[in-house]
Amino acid sequence: MIEITSSASVEIRLARPTVEVYTLITQPMPARIGGMLLLALGVFASVLLGAPTAHSSPPSAVSVTQRASQVTPAPAPAESAAPENFTDRVSGVLRGVDGPLGGVTVTVSGNGFDGETTSADNGFWQIGVPEQGTYEVLLDENSLPEGVELAEGQANPRTVTFAGTSNATTLFLFGEGIVSQSTSFWDDLAERAVAGFSFGLLLALSAVGLSLIFGTTGLTNFAHGEMVTAGAVLTFAFAAVGMPAPVAIVLAVLGGGLLGYVQDAGLWKPLRRRGTGLVPMMIVSIGLALALRYIIQFNFGGATQQLPGSQSTAISFGSVSISQNNLTSLAVSLVVILGVGFLLLRTRIGKATRAVSDNPALAAASGIDVDAVIRIVWVAGGMLAALGGILWAYYRPGVSYNMGQQILLLIFAGVVLGGLGTVFGALIGSVLVGLFVEISTLWLQADLKYVGALLIMILVLLFRPQGILGRRERIG
Repeated sequence: MIEITSSASVEIRLARPTVEVYTLITQPMPARIGGMLLLALGVFASVLLGAPTAHSSPPSAVSVTQRASQVTPAPAPAESAAPENFTDRVSGVLRGVDGPLGGVTVTVSGNGFDGETTSADNGFWQIGVPEQGTYEVLLDENSLPEGVELAEGQANPRTVTFAGTSNATTLFLFGEGIVSQSTSFWDDLAERAVAGFSFGLLLALSAVGLSLIFGTTGLTNFAHGEMVTAGAVLTFAFAAVGMPAPVAIVLAVLGGGLLGYVQDAGLWKPLRRRGTGLVPMMIVSIGLALALRYIIQFNFGGATQQLPGSQSTAISFGSVSISQNNLTSLAVSLVVILGVGFLLLRTRIGKATRAVSDNPALAAASGIDVDAVIRIVWVAGGMLAALGGILWAYYRPGVSYNMGQQILLLIFAGVVLGGLGTVFGALIGSVLVGLFVEISTLWLQADLKYVGALLIMILVLLFRPQGILGRRERIG
């Protein structure tokens, strides 16, 4: 019951709470399931609402002035936001034959904006811009070190356009040494192979979780992409409220496990008990994916945001260079995957998981709690998907509401290539998909590289539907 006592205050009274609680407890099973799902979605949305959305700007002097104007007369309008407060940026790295080029002046103009900066000692430069669009980048050749000049054929100024992320990059080449290096096929192949191996390992984190879920339940979960997105979005939300990046990452991974637990407890386990077929459950997963995706979009926004430390310097190993973030991602993915393999092969719960995956009825007859194993698999799959989403956000770089959807096809391709329901097959298949996607950019446009994943799925289903490590009896 709500009572309004006066025009200046509102008094809220809750009547008969015990009756309402009793009613909730005594509701039939479908109502309780719906209540649990609504509660989980509410908790998930409340975390996102605690962070600034992608379409909102950070607090500034202008917003403080507006709040103060309710009490005192407003002063003169504040100046526009400084470029360093812009979320969209144009950036690049200047590197000559002998190493990075520092102190070089770069100008960015367009859309009524002009900005200027100088490159750091490591050659990195960036300029914040007020909005995404097309900009002209001009390098002041007079500021180049003595003896360094642009390579032949390099456009200056040049035009850059944002393509779905909050960071647009451009690269200037200097001198004959850089030109000859850029035309070396084997150097490019080695660099693409390293990037593909790193990309394949982060794909494997999500693919292993998806394969575990399929192996133990038979469910093809199309909502797995949103579990990937949840990891990156939760990391951004926790970091936005002031948590250190490592703490935010750990909490986001735990949040991914909680999301997997809630999904199984509130939706999939009741459906399994009702004897729902796998095809209807797959259709339910598609609807769940759409619901989660647009709940995230409603609270997070449609723009791409950056996680803390998303910009990192490049590390060179001979002719191969890799960013520090990608190198860290490669190491973390490798350690986690080796840990999962150890748990599956050497621990009791791992052996029980493999038994349930091979034959759930026989595992239950042997005294294994199948429901408990499946619940653990959902929690582990959610945590692995969340970690994969975080590493994917650093690899891109950027966080968006549909980032999991963008690589869901690649995850499925890795699972199908390795063998449905086989964890180690998912690992091998994902690495091969990552290598194929990145190496294909030597011949294909970057926008077309994900098409190769679809080609892999088609060829595998045509010639070896059980995959590399799968067994033929698993299909059909």
